[in-house]
Amino acid sequence: MIIRELETQDIATIWKINEEGLPGTGKVSEYEISKLLNYSELSLGVFNEDELLGIVICLLPRTEYGSLNYAWFNKNYKNFLYVDRVAVTTNSRNQKIGSLLYEKVIAHAQKLELPVAAEVSLKPPNPDSIRFHKRHGFVEVGVLHHEEKSVIMMLRNFNQLL
Repeated sequence: MIIRELETQDIATIWKINEEGLPGTGKVSEYEISKLLNYSELSLGVFNEDELLGIVICLLPRTEYGSLNYAWFNKNYKNFLYVDRVAVTTNSRNQKIGSLLYEKVIAHAQKLELPVAAEVSLKPPNPDSIRFHKRHGFVEVGVLHHEEKSVIMMLRNFNQLL
């Protein structure tokens, strides 16, 4: 397996992986994914040869991205590395791919001396993601309710050890 930056040619597969992660990942179009890649500070994929198995897309504060969850972090924190989405193909789950991606995210955030921000779906519930984030040192810093969704806002300090 190799980890590399996501590229334009990966957009269709990123979209497919995102769809497999619904509702936890949040629905987006291929066009929205291309915009996310343009906004991103860090966008990585785990590949087995040419097959994309998992993705993570992270943003710095104050881009033009219109997510309500991202806006919450912009309102409440000056600096952070925001994990907009992390997703792994259904067939590749429970193989530590998400952890491999988060190791890279955390190392990048530590280099920038920024906390890592993420949200996890509370309604509909996503207990696996809550456990995953807690295992990687995230703590709850708030809850945001909007429309029929609620999310737990989580933060991981940059000075924590990997």
